[in-house]
Amino acid sequence: MKAMLLAAGLGTRLKPWTDHHPKALAILNGKSLLQRNIEYLQQAGILDVLVNIHHFPDQLLEAIEKNKGWGSKISISDETAEVLETGGGLKKAEPYFEAEEDFLLMNVDILTDMPLTDFIHTHKAKRNLATLAVSKRKSSRYFLFDEQTGLLSGWGNDQTGEQKISREVALPLKRAFSGIHCINTAIFPYITKTGKFSIVELYLTLSASHPIGYYDHSGSKFMDVGKPENLHLATEIFH
Repeated sequence: MKAMLLAAGLGTRLKPWTDHHPKALAILNGKSLLQRNIEYLQQAGILDVLVNIHHFPDQLLEAIEKNKGWGSKISISDETAEVLETGGGLKKAEPYFEAEEDFLLMNVDILTDMPLTDFIHTHKAKRNLATLAVSKRKSSRYFLFDEQTGLLSGWGNDQTGEQKISREVALPLKRAFSGIHCINTAIFPYITKTGKFSIVELYLTLSASHPIGYYDHSGSKFMDVGKPENLHLATEIFH
């Protein structure tokens, strides 16, 4: 299986580090976020990784070359002309996954000890078009799932009160998304948009007629380290 690490973002939440460096090279207990997640993928036997680049791309390329990909085969998706966000970045990466049945997509500023092999196994066993890693935690934005079928039924924002419902369900389950997806390559023909766009809208559209499921890893260590205060807190949790 192959994976893609989303590392192209400007990392504005992680200033002042990102005024001079890409967020993927932020250091936590002696290791960059990029190294940590490449090693995390290795735990599930994933050694072929695509990394998208935009912000300070030369620093990322130098780190990957200097460290020989930390033992993995690293390929690059060049987004230096424009950050394409999750959906656009994935669409651009389509040729990389051509021979695959399923693949992993992950934000580089996420740290977790969620059991990846179990996550992948669950995705394959349920034959979902995509499976989203989620947990029960406080968040302003969340996905809604049908508790009976385990399938995506909507999205909401507690701060704005906005909701997008793709299918009406009797028992909606509210969970925060963890920035990790296991996706079947059958999704690519449905990605008709080009340029810069989020994958969330695609999931909501597809969920009306295709199985977009979830994997609840509540209880696992998890932290979004895209903010300086979280990066500091993570030093006590991820060694």
